[in-house]
Amino acid sequence: MSIGVLLADDHAVVRDGLRALLEAQADIKVLGVAADGLAAVNTDRELKPDVIVMDINMPGLNGIDATRRICERRPDARIVMLSMHGSAEHVYRALQAGALGYLLKESAGNEVVTAVRAVHGGRRYLSEKIAATAIDDFISQRRSESPLESLSAREREILGAVVDGHSNAETARLLSISVKTVETYRGRLMQKLGLDSVPALVKFAIEHGLTQVK
Repeated sequence: MSIGVLLADDHAVVRDGLRALLEAQADIKVLGVAADGLAAVNTDRELKPDVIVMDINMPGLNGIDATRRICERRPDARIVMLSMHGSAEHVYRALQAGALGYLLKESAGNEVVTAVRAVHGGRRYLSEKIAATAIDDFISQRRSESPLESLSAREREILGAVVDGHSNAETARLLSISVKTVETYRGRLMQKLGLDSVPALVKFAIEHGLTQVK
């Protein structure tokens, strides 16, 4: 039986390239694609793929928050995170959210097939350029140190929407909650992080791998 894969990436060229590469394998079949995190969550609910290849930086709901939502609903989901960033902070957050694999985009073409097969078998897979032992040590050291630990999953989603430039009304529509709820969560997360402005939130997000410099 072939491995059913969902591809989630906001760049059509990347999706098409990965699709061609994966479908060239006799044991892998791409079941569907998604262009953003929310679409990935909804498509996973519909298709229940064996493996999801998830871009970390996508509009609206980012790949890490999408991974967290999927794993909360479907703990047996096998997710490979795809990213331009190889920092320990990025890898830590991806694995903490529930991803089993982490690939750097620069080497994804050479490793994505191996990664899909590995996580399908329940094994962790990290890009060859990332030292697995160093990451494991970092995870154990940072569990109680990251300032993101103080935020709930919903607060992290609100933070992501704010730094992406969404207004409270847009964020409410994106997350299917009321504007008042958005305002409450926004005030709470700023208080937890000790920040008092949107520019400070954006700087915090960049420093901790929540977004990238445009």
